Amino acid sequence: MSTAATAVWGRTEQQDFRARVRGALLGAALGDALGAGIDPLPLAAIEQAHGPAGVTDLTPAHGRRGAVTAVTQLTLFTVDGLIRAQVRRDTGAWHPPTDVHRAYLRWAATQRDWGPDERREDNGWLAREEWLYSRRDAPRASLLGLGDDTMGTLDRPKNPTARDGGALARSAPFGLLVGWEPQLVCQLALECAAQTHGHPTACLSAGALAVIVHGLARGETLETGVQRALALVGTRPGHQPVTDGLTAALAAVREGVPGPERITALRAMSGDGRHAEDDLAVAVYAALVSEDVRHGLRLAVNHDGPSAITGALTGALLGALHGETALPPAWLCELEGRPTLLALADDFAIEMTQGPALHTPTTATPAWLTRYPRA
Repeated sequence: MSTAATAVWGRTEQQDFRARVRGALLGAALGDALGAGIDPLPLAAIEQAHGPAGVTDLTPAHGRRGAVTAVTQLTLFTVDGLIRAQVRRDTGAWHPPTDVHRAYLRWAATQRDWGPDERREDNGWLAREEWLYSRRDAPRASLLGLGDDTMGTLDRPKNPTARDGGALARSAPFGLLVGWEPQLVCQLALECAAQTHGHPTACLSAGALAVIVHGLARGETLETGVQRALALVGTRPGHQPVTDGLTAALAAVREGVPGPERITALRAMSGDGRHAEDDLAVAVYAALVSEDVRHGLRLAVNHDGPSAITGALTGALLGALHGETALPPAWLCELEGRPTLLALADDFAIEMTQGPALHTPTTATPAWLTRYPRA
């Protein structure tokens, strides 16, 4: 497939792309849900509660099995913002970070309002999904960074000391922009991370993840994507913790049978093990050594760190790599918000492959503009 903006998609290419988009979004949500019930627990407490193997199946969180956290909520709004950017391009307004920021502000409204504001016709359909109006362990930096309308930028980031994986966890969708060049995907992820998490390694981890997912969505191997991320991120100031983590993840694959001790070693590289670069290294390692999606997700969540984030990251990587049919069906049937995830994934795939058939600067399909208003 051509990488130009005017790329022509064949039917087989469209089907493969949709499967990878669905895989990335559903896989991320499954990993999030698997980790949600054990997220605050250290490994010893997880093993005490669930046995020596740790958690191996969905457990109750937020009142039900299969519940997702703010990781999935924000990922959904990332996708919404990217679609809206494409639609608004017809107006001559082309600045995706602004459209993603507006989408994040719509998410922030779900964290403080009782339900959708039906008077806001410019909100689009996602912000009217009532199940999203629930606080689900949102990172403090995300709430603070989106507490007003001012958009953080790389020159003036919000929360410049915020180094956790909150921005990283919502950044996989940037990699699904397969018509973009990898360096542009990386730049967009960096700029959008700075809207809430201004520490250099938080931003660079988000950029690296986007580049890796970008390679997977194009049909490349995980190792190839990691190497490209190392090359692109390695030119940026402050990259060392991120590139060291990715390099260690690649090396850990050859160090023996996968297990929690490997993850503990990766997390220990930055000190307290709760930084974005730690989460990224754990997810890449878990995806590299996984026998299948279920095995990879179990490995990704059973450790001392933020299980929901590392589960979501691993799920996004494996889903983009293998497509939706590789995901565990028994978990999918219990996943909260699955209809919304599927609808948004398919809308994204349609917009990226057939957008000109839906809208141009002079014509538009009314139903599409109702879902994704240009305002």
